[in-house]
Formats: sequence, structure tokens, C-alpha cells
Amino acid sequence: MSEVYKITLMKGDGIGPEVVDAAVSVMDKAASIGGFSLEYEECLIGGAAIDSTGKPLPEETVASCKSSDAVLLGAVGGPKWDTIDPSIRPERALLGIRKELGLFANLRPAVMFDELADASPVKNAKGMDLLIVRELIGGIYFGDRGTYDCIEKLPDGTPFGKVSYDTESYSQAEIRRIVKAAFTYASGRRKHLTLVDKANVMESSRLWRTETMEIAKSFPDVTLDFLYVDNCSMQLIGRPASFDVIVTSNIFGDILSDEAGMITGSIGLLPSASLGDPGKPGLYEPVHGSAPDIAGTGKANPIATILSAAMLLRWSLGKPEAADLIEDAVRSVIRSGFRTADIASQGENYLTTEQMTAKILEALK
Repeated sequence: MSEVYKITLMKGDGIGPEVVDAAVSVMDKAASIGGFSLEYEECLIGGAAIDSTGKPLPEETVASCKSSDAVLLGAVGGPKWDTIDPSIRPERALLGIRKELGLFANLRPAVMFDELADASPVKNAKGMDLLIVRELIGGIYFGDRGTYDCIEKLPDGTPFGKVSYDTESYSQAEIRRIVKAAFTYASGRRKHLTLVDKANVMESSRLWRTETMEIAKSFPDVTLDFLYVDNCSMQLIGRPASFDVIVTSNIFGDILSDEAGMITGSIGLLPSASLGDPGKPGLYEPVHGSAPDIAGTGKANPIATILSAAMLLRWSLGKPEAADLIEDAVRSVIRSGFRTADIASQGENYLTTEQMTAKILEALK
């Protein structure tokens, strides 16, 4: 009797349902080849959940995720919900589910396919193969915040008026667990880890640096260096192929991973995994957003979600052979010259979401 795994699907908003459906069809074929089975439970999240339940993250969704072997997410948000109470906007669901599942490590690989080098806005992107390890449930996104009326004035007498603040805060324990994970990933790659911080200005970054140097003593085979986040953003453009693993805070990782995605030619190619303690379900999602402007047009690139599904098979289900099949199929399709709208050259014919998915299914052997 074949193994059966439960996957919670949170398709979300915009192009989310399209790309998740594409990934499910690819996962099912890989599972069939690998001799195991996948069962799915579909749950609401984001704007779709708000419209149906009034909440961006219903309790039923959280319960399903916690009882599953892994979670696959599409994307959330869109202009429709931009003006509602910030405390219940679709994006709050992402922070909530990460916290509920204890997903402290966000893995965002950025690989430059040689065949897509012309699609990159960076001249020297060929050979880029980096992994950004982003702390996911701490820092400024989860820190104290608020707005108050201030009676102070500017030097010219203008009242400050309302003042808003967001607090960046990290503990030793939060830093240590993500940095240890990053060193472990670097040990299995090219053994080079870069800590990105702002230690020349921020007290929290100085703690990151101190703790990272201490943990480095347990990983003598890994070369460690440091970059301030502003310098790193420049170096990613100037020498993207020189990076191996980057570890950084929540907000810095959020920004730098999008920059890395653009270097590859399209954010539509970038998968991600969010992991917690061993034995807990991981959450997998494309780095891109909901792109409501192209929803239903066939222009969505399913590759990021399909590669996220491959990461799911590898990291949560322990099926590396099935993951390899999917990744090899994607490379084969790209090598054969097939393109979606976001990576096609100007004037070049491109495949729709369904057509690209069909090509990947065909190459999946």
C-alpha cells in the first residue's frame, strides 16, 4: 500500500488559484511516478477568506494546516481589500499562519537559468545560485507598533502631529536558531555564509553579528563574512554569482529576496519554503504576489509555485527523487525555449499558464 500524505492548499487571491492548480497537477504526476499519494484539503486565506468569513485567517484554516504534512500557498491580497482595517487585511494572514506554525526560517533560492540570461536586467548574472535564509517570525513585522499625538514641534514651529512607530526587536534565541540553520544549509552547499545586517547603526544588528560570530566557531568549514544591507543590495547587482548563502533579518530578507528575484529575470521563477522545528508542517509558496491585474488572462507564470511544490516534496515529505523529477522537468522546458509572458523576449510568442504547465507535465518522466 502506497504512502499517503495530507497537503493543505491555500490558493488565496488573484493568480493564486491558477498557479496552485498547476503545481498540484505536477505534484500528482511526480507522486504517481514515485509510488506515493497526495490528499488535499482546500482552505481559505487572505481576501477570499475575508469575503467569506470576515477574517483573513479562519480558525479552520489554521487547524487544517497544523494537522497536515505540508502546506502549499498561492498568494494573497489585492486592491479590493486595500482600504479595510489594517488589522484584518489579507497580508495579516501570512504573518498569522507563520506564527501559528512556528515557521522561523524562510528559504528563498534564486537561480539564474543560463538560457534566461538575456531576460536578466543584470549583465553578469550568469552562474548565480544563491539561497537567502530569512528570519520569518521576529523583527519589525512582529514588534511593538502604534500611533500617537505628539505635542513636540519642528524648529520652525510646525507641530509634529501624529507619530507612528514600528519596533525592531530580536532575542538571542531567535537569532541563534536561524543562524544555526543558515550555517547548516551553507555546509551542504559551497560553504560560504554572508550575514547581512546594519550593525553600524542598529543595536539589534549588533546582537545578530555577535551571535553569528559565536556560532561560526561550531562550523569551521564555512567561510563567514558580513555586509551592511545597503552594500549588499549593491553587491547583488555587481557580483550576484559570488554569493552562496545569505542569512538576515525579516525585513532585510523580504527586500533582498525580491531584488534577487528580479536578477533572475522574473519573480515568477522564485519558489520559497518556510520551515520550523522538525516534525512540524512546512509552508511553501511562490515569492511573487497575487498579481490581480493578470488573473484569468493566462499570463501567470506557474514555475515559481511548481518549484515550491518540489521544495515541499524534498523538505517536508522526504521525497528528493520526486523533487528532482520536477526540477529537471522545469529546466528541460526552459532549455527547450518555452516561455511564459514574463520571461519572453519582446515580440516572442509565449505560453499561457496552462500551456506551460502542460509542457512541464510532458517533460516529467
